[in-house]
Amino acid sequence: MRLVIVIAMALLTSNAIAQTPVEIFTGSYKTTFDVMFFKYFKTSTGANSKWLLFNRNRYSVDYLQTTNSNLPQFGSVTAISYNVPTWHGVAPVMVAQVTNRGVSPKLGLQYASMPKNWLIFSWLVGETLRQPSIDYFLLLRYTPTIQQQQLFTQVELVNTIPTTTSKTYSFIQRFRLGLKHKALQYGAGIDITTQGLQQPLQNSTNAGIFIRYEFQ
Repeated sequence: MRLVIVIAMALLTSNAIAQTPVEIFTGSYKTTFDVMFFKYFKTSTGANSKWLLFNRNRYSVDYLQTTNSNLPQFGSVTAISYNVPTWHGVAPVMVAQVTNRGVSPKLGLQYASMPKNWLIFSWLVGETLRQPSIDYFLLLRYTPTIQQQQLFTQVELVNTIPTTTSKTYSFIQRFRLGLKHKALQYGAGIDITTQGLQQPLQNSTNAGIFIRYEFQ
């Protein structure tokens, strides 16, 4: 069942056309490579359909990597939601997450809003497996123009709350602040991660610089 969901989502992505932002973030103890986009599927007339695709792939390399510890981490998330205009951005969503540890299918609710210079994208989902974890995701982006310069600001929250003591709590915060010039964005950033099975949770901070480009 998990494999069927992932394959179906991968095939559906071929019918969506989107800008694809690619970010390289070089921090104090690891470097991350991030590819993310979301876009409405198109109808036969070229108009937006009610189906919205979100896809995200991240790869990180720790500077203290050895053959047995601090190994590279990979994560991929694909989400498809059904959006009705009268629901004002709220939609049911199906999510498939692939990591080094395996595949997790999830279901829940999503909220998406894309006014001028703003992006608000969020969901609350739960795994469809036994003893599921609950995920809350928020992506908030604001790109105002100030004195002929366009700022790039972004806040991202990725929180996982388990329903059993055998799974790990995870709270990730990512902040970006910089400038935007056409398809290029660059500036400073910080990733804050809090994880653990029980209190006290372990904290790590990765501060550095990012460069981001939106491919057409």
